[in-house]
Amino acid sequence: MPVLAGDCWILSGPTASGKSAIAMRLAERLGAEIVSVDSMAVYRGLDIGTAKPTAADRRRVPHHLLDVVAPRDEYSIARWLSDAADAVADIRGRGRRILFVGGTPLYLRALREGLAELPPADPRLRESLSAEAEARGSAALHARLAAVDPAAARRIHPNDAKRIIRSLEVAALAGTPQSVAFRPSPNPLFDERLLVVDRPRGWLHRVIDARVERMFADGLVEETRAAVASGGIGRTASQAAGYAEAIAVLERRMTVAEAIDATKRRTRQLAKRQLTWLRSFRGAVWLAA
Repeated sequence: MPVLAGDCWILSGPTASGKSAIAMRLAERLGAEIVSVDSMAVYRGLDIGTAKPTAADRRRVPHHLLDVVAPRDEYSIARWLSDAADAVADIRGRGRRILFVGGTPLYLRALREGLAELPPADPRLRESLSAEAEARGSAALHARLAAVDPAAARRIHPNDAKRIIRSLEVAALAGTPQSVAFRPSPNPLFDERLLVVDRPRGWLHRVIDARVERMFADGLVEETRAAVASGGIGRTASQAAGYAEAIAVLERRMTVAEAIDATKRRTRQLAKRQLTWLRSFRGAVWLAA
């Protein structure tokens, strides 16, 4: 563990790498409170599939930006960054330190580099692009993005339909590529001490598989059914690994066994994407855990 100074750190790593347990020990050692950097943990009632900290852990160390909105609501990076700034001010106001913990790449990027001012979403245009992705595949949209914004296309995987659609949307609304017109500026609220939990790939895959099996055994499908019944699950939450498959079970498009296998595959893919993103961050300290 490196020597840590100052009052603000970021601890990240791929999903299932054990960063939450490390964060608890580190926060207690530092006298810090934890601010979640997890785009799914903001949803109330979605606890099993997001592996949220237990009530006992929250009593040991205060946590922020958990259970912020209902599953049916959308929650933007801009809102998260604003909420994070409020949490940091609150923690500092009480003389405590801050430990950001999580692995959502876009949140981490906004945290370290600031957030570009982008045009608001256009529901009609987004619906049209989503329909095209559904009909032709995300690779076709990625090819179009490569012609419109080559820099963005290099950053975004051809299968990442959500980000491809957003980049095409921004280029259409702004009349210029996102990578040219909208460059983030450093966010002065947060430090850049980034610690990354590093695990062997085989170990990580075994832990992911065991976690997914435990999630379904602990009632992920029932949790999803309750969220649907209490107001519905929005587009973002319903596409997350585990919840998308649980919805497919409820709609009888998958068996539970098929959902478990699909969730394992998607979670392993998520971990791979997270690692790719984390390797792109300069100045990170990698921890062989």
